[in-house]
Amino acid sequence: MKTIFKSLLAITVVSLVLSSCGNEGSSKKGALSSSAAEKVYVAPGEHDEFYAFVSGGFSGQLAVYGLPSGRLFKVIPVFSVDAEKAYGFNEETKPMLNTSHGFIPWDDSHHPDISQTNGELDGRYVFINGNNTPRIAKIDLTTFETTEIIEVPNSAGNHSSSFVTENTEYVVAGTRFSIPYPQKDMPINEYKGNFKGALTFISVNPEDGRMDIKFQLMMPGFNYDLSHPGRGDSHGWFFFSTYNTEEANSLLEVNASQNDKDFIAAINWKKIEEYVNNGGGTKAPANYAHNVYDEHTHTATSTMKKEVLIVNPSEVPGAIYFMPTPKSPHGCDVDPSGEYIVGSGKLAAELTIHSFSKMIKAIEEEKFDGEAYGIPILQYEATLAGAVKQPGLGPLHTEFDGQGNAYTTFFISSEVVKWKLGTWEVIDRKPTYYSVGHLMIPGGNSRKPFGKYVLAMNKITKDRYLPTGPEVTQSAQLYDITGEKMELLLDFPVIGEPHYAAGIPADLIKVNSKKIFRLEENKHEYVTKTEAEAKVVRNGNQVHIYMTMIRSHFAPDNIEGIQVGDEVFFHVTNLEQDYDVPHGIAMIGAQTSELLIMPGQTETFKWFPKQVGVWPFYCTDFCSALHQEMQGYVRVSPKGSNVPITFTLDGDAVDAE
Repeated sequence: MKTIFKSLLAITVVSLVLSSCGNEGSSKKGALSSSAAEKVYVAPGEHDEFYAFVSGGFSGQLAVYGLPSGRLFKVIPVFSVDAEKAYGFNEETKPMLNTSHGFIPWDDSHHPDISQTNGELDGRYVFINGNNTPRIAKIDLTTFETTEIIEVPNSAGNHSSSFVTENTEYVVAGTRFSIPYPQKDMPINEYKGNFKGALTFISVNPEDGRMDIKFQLMMPGFNYDLSHPGRGDSHGWFFFSTYNTEEANSLLEVNASQNDKDFIAAINWKKIEEYVNNGGGTKAPANYAHNVYDEHTHTATSTMKKEVLIVNPSEVPGAIYFMPTPKSPHGCDVDPSGEYIVGSGKLAAELTIHSFSKMIKAIEEEKFDGEAYGIPILQYEATLAGAVKQPGLGPLHTEFDGQGNAYTTFFISSEVVKWKLGTWEVIDRKPTYYSVGHLMIPGGNSRKPFGKYVLAMNKITKDRYLPTGPEVTQSAQLYDITGEKMELLLDFPVIGEPHYAAGIPADLIKVNSKKIFRLEENKHEYVTKTEAEAKVVRNGNQVHIYMTMIRSHFAPDNIEGIQVGDEVFFHVTNLEQDYDVPHGIAMIGAQTSELLIMPGQTETFKWFPKQVGVWPFYCTDFCSALHQEMQGYVRVSPKGSNVPITFTLDGDAVDAE
């Protein structure tokens, strides 16, 4: 009887604890209810409903998480070298990180965006910007690999990027820092009127996704912060937030905060495109890298481009307008209908919402309030749709759920606020932990959002996780938005400092995921398609090793006749063809990373032997029960030695060619 009583008491206590966890008014505000835990639980063997592609910020990479679980699936190397995957280390991918400044193995990745068709996510590509050395990258979602990077000339701080038009006609790359155009040695205090801001429109081939700079619009020397495309009736327009319309060049926190209003720039890219297609614009010298990875040769090439088409606003009257927006706007977001453009002034007391239809009417009726560098400034009231009153402190970014609701982050007051489009009333607000930046609703930057979750990406975590030294992990928080009130479901740590994210239903991607990598399709220059073709070839002091790998051995596995001072190329082909059987190889003393070679592919690394001896190599990626046995040796003799090149295949010694 006593045992039964204890059991009942324990059940009662557990029930009370779970109940109090779900009560936001209780002392357990930091805890989550059992129902919240159930909503993010993905059972073993089951799949998450959404992919979230989260920018890696100062890591330069792109991370893939599952939602609602928050599980990290993969870090896709984009702008930074990655030893795990040999990206930027093997000879095949080094060209991906080439720029006009040379080999740059790092960048600051901010804003991913997913390709669209008819304004809806199509799951073909993710684009993301490199902020530091201006670049735009494309990731192929059949393989989750970076396949193209194009450098952006005449730009600096490639921040208002990379956002795609609703049929992926263009990816934009807007400069944050205005700079002299063309670049020259000049006094910085002569900034005003002499520095320019380039807005670059990069075309995307509808067949293969190939990128190319179509034109650069050379704008006044403001800072261009965030951007989003029009859709629906506003398709054909692009909207960019600006700050520093004062054109200050020092102590910007004071000197770039003087004007009561800055601008959202409205760009009619369809009109400019027509102008360019009819021969408009001026070809100007440039120097920028275009890096493309070939999926057949498994090798990237880097081409230096030497000119770009420049368009000045004065050349296309009626294509560009400024909409005054209080104050120092950061976010610039367009709702799914394309009617509302939300400007989030970091120093403003309200959220400003412009109306596209009112903007067009104001243009037709010439309701202008002066001009800036020849660009008409529309009257503030003429484009104003409404304002959200007292929404919070430090508004940054807005996403939409497709149900007529908007969600805005507030950095200073650390909260996500839900408000109603059209009435501008605040419906709900939930705290974040802490100082939230961007937020993401899957498909929130499209005509068709999937309004089930909002993901908030926070800048500060403080007490949310175990301490890990002075650099505390950044945090993401997941909210359920299916009801009138938001519900916090999950915190999870993220890599780098995340900025924006792009989310998409997994079903739109996983059905197209490449599963078989056919060896016969491998067109690599140094491919070895069978073990019988494996060989070692000396050409002066260069030695080329044509090697294969398969569970669980290398061919060849023992090599002799290498000399100190040789330049040794390991060209290694993975003979497996099923997608989940990669192999690795690492060589002692190699001044590079391992290779992680995907099925059916060939990769190359260089080794410069500096010491006499017998040196091992081995597989770094666990592949079978006999993984430990997957190894080999290279014998290194003194320079000028008469030891001939020999190697073993299937245990038999073979003389080199």
